[in-house]
Amino acid sequence: MKKIAITGVSGFVAGHFLDYLYNNNIECEVLGLDRDTPKMDLSKYGDIIKIHFSVIDLMDKSMLRSIFLDFRPEYVLHLAAFSSVAYSWKYPSESFTNNSNIFLNLIEVIREVVPSCRVLSVGSSEEYGNVSQEDLPLREDQPIKPISPYAVARVSQELMSKVYVKAYGMQVILTRSFNHIGPRQDDRFVVPSFINRIIDIKKAGKTEGVIETGDTTIIRDFVDVRDVVRAYYMLLMEGTPGEIYNICSGKGVKLIDLIEIISKTVGVKIQTKVNTELIRPDDNKEIVGSPYKIETEIGWNSEIELKDTIKDMILERLG
Repeated sequence: MKKIAITGVSGFVAGHFLDYLYNNNIECEVLGLDRDTPKMDLSKYGDIIKIHFSVIDLMDKSMLRSIFLDFRPEYVLHLAAFSSVAYSWKYPSESFTNNSNIFLNLIEVIREVVPSCRVLSVGSSEEYGNVSQEDLPLREDQPIKPISPYAVARVSQELMSKVYVKAYGMQVILTRSFNHIGPRQDDRFVVPSFINRIIDIKKAGKTEGVIETGDTTIIRDFVDVRDVVRAYYMLLMEGTPGEIYNICSGKGVKLIDLIEIISKTVGVKIQTKVNTELIRPDDNKEIVGSPYKIETEIGWNSEIELKDTIKDMILERLG
């Protein structure tokens, strides 16, 4: 039975990762770590996943060491982070300090307690920054040019991972995960926010309406979270330490076109109105990745079409 520790276990991605383990009958013992108690029913995983949970601030290194001395994980999926780019612009110091230091505490404790443990360090496509059209699709060997406090913290985490792989021979695998969306995602993020506001117009009995947005001309590479967690598991098991893997679809979609997909699926006509307060100080205009490396080395590819992801998110909110 595999022993897996998951930081940020109360979050959006972790819940889907647990679902993946359960749905694929992967018997394991899971240690969930988070500052918040999970709202999900952990008992639903039955005998397949034996789950322990500890409330912890990962800034508390001594407590983390004590927990790992007791559990001794074989695998660690590091998901804990302030994951909003917008939040990092509003609270840059808090965002950067938290995201960088909790990873440093984690990797140090693993080095001291379970140095043979395999670790997945989750990074972001935001690390690439603003790129030119000829740079697309983005590959892992391209220069990184972060342009937000969040992205800089992710680069810091990535560089620290490589230091520990080289200096101590640790088994840290790295991702640059592109925009992942899906059921149960918090509406602080752009796609569920669009969906909720368009559904509200529908529930009000209207056939058309207006929503305020930021820049809808930007292009993003969206991946279903259920595909993402499958990639995370495969990389934990098979990824090469020290290597970076894009997790992406390889397809770019304008936000305005995404809104059109949502509005057609919900059945209302939507117009957009730009609110300058929703536009970030600097933003990546187009982020589309190449999944070639993870496809060829690990055998993963995105399977769930964007329209199906959107449909599932809408159905969930309509009840």
